[in-house]
Amino acid sequence: TRFRNATSTKSLPGSTRELKTTDNIHLPMLRMTGFALFLLAMAGPFTGCYYDVEEDLYPFTTCDTTGIRFSVDIQPVLNQQCNVCHNNALASGGVILDTHAGVKAKVDDNRLLGASRHEAGFSAMPQGQPQLDACTIEKIAAWAAVGAPNN
Repeated sequence: TRFRNATSTKSLPGSTRELKTTDNIHLPMLRMTGFALFLLAMAGPFTGCYYDVEEDLYPFTTCDTTGIRFSVDIQPVLNQQCNVCHNNALASGGVILDTHAGVKAKVDDNRLLGASRHEAGFSAMPQGQPQLDACTIEKIAAWAAVGAPNN
């Protein structure tokens, strides 16, 4: 069989005593195969895709900033990200973003974009959350650049 023990005898030079050795013929190959399987098992959990943020996966996507409308593109973001704190009832920091007039006032004094971009001199918003994605900020800036219309 392939995995049998082989026995050999050897004599040391100048000695009448024989040494008997038993060698497993395929033991080194079995050890290497076992080590390779161990490495594969250990590497398995680290080979999966761990990116789940679109901007990380596709950093060169284009952002369409044409035809931005307050009711479609801006207000839904503000409702989701800002209006928990900056609504008419709470008005955290004196900022109201649940009406067009309130948003327009913050566009006109540059606080909306400064806070969204996390610029120096502005409170980074949303507070305690990651910065809005670059495309969303670009859309807000494009809308503000055309006068922040109530459309």
